[in-house]
Amino acid sequence: MKPTDLYQYVYPAVFVNGEDEIAVVFPDLNISTEGETFEQAFLLAKDYLRVYCTYSLKYDLDMPSPSFYIDVKKHNPKDSVMLIDTLIFPSDLK
Repeated sequence: MKPTDLYQYVYPAVFVNGEDEIAVVFPDLNISTEGETFEQAFLLAKDYLRVYCTYSLKYDLDMPSPSFYIDVKKHNPKDSVMLIDTLIFPSDLK
């Protein structure tokens, strides 16, 4: 990795409405989080994706390829599906 490398990752996330929270699942990564509101769930999911990707890069772990949005939506027709992205800077890997 060169010091100027910048990584961007984009993964589909499924937002599932519960009684008291909104759960967010990244089916490709087998990780999830939740928030009390849609906005909070989105921000927590975005942060969790950044942490997951940073850790994977830092320790040279394999990252699964993201699924196509349309495939994830087809398997979750009643839930909201969004693409969530994150940027990883070289300074994040120190």
